[in-house]
Amino acid sequence: MENYFPILMFVLVGVAIGVLPIAMGFVLAPNRPDPEKISPYECGFEAFEDARMKFDVRYYLVAILFILFDLEIAFLFPWASIFKDIVASDSVRFFGFIEMLIFVFVLLVGYVYAWAKGALEWE
Repeated sequence: MENYFPILMFVLVGVAIGVLPIAMGFVLAPNRPDPEKISPYECGFEAFEDARMKFDVRYYLVAILFILFDLEIAFLFPWASIFKDIVASDSVRFFGFIEMLIFVFVLLVGYVYAWAKGALEWE
C-alpha cells in the first residue's frame, strides 16, 4: 500500500490545484450582478443574425496556410537543435543539410503557388 501513496498524493495535489482557485473565486469574488453583466453577449447588443451564417472560404484557406507554415517550424526546430551533431558526422554532413534545403524549397514552392493564386490577397 505504501507504493501507492505517492500516486495518491499526486492526485490529491492535482485536484487541489484545479479546485482551489475556483473555490476561492466563489468565496472571495464580489457578486454584484447587473443586467449588462448577465446578458448573453458581452458586445453590448443582442444578436440579430443567425449564428450559422456562411463564412468566406478565404478564412479557412488562411487557417490552413497558417497550419502548414506552423508545421514547417515544428519540423525545423528539432533539425536545428541537432544541426551541430549532423555537421560533426562525416557520413551525413552534406545529406542532412541538403535534405532540409529540399524541405524548405518544397514549402517555398507551396508559398509561391498560394501567393500566385491570390490566396494571400485580402479585399
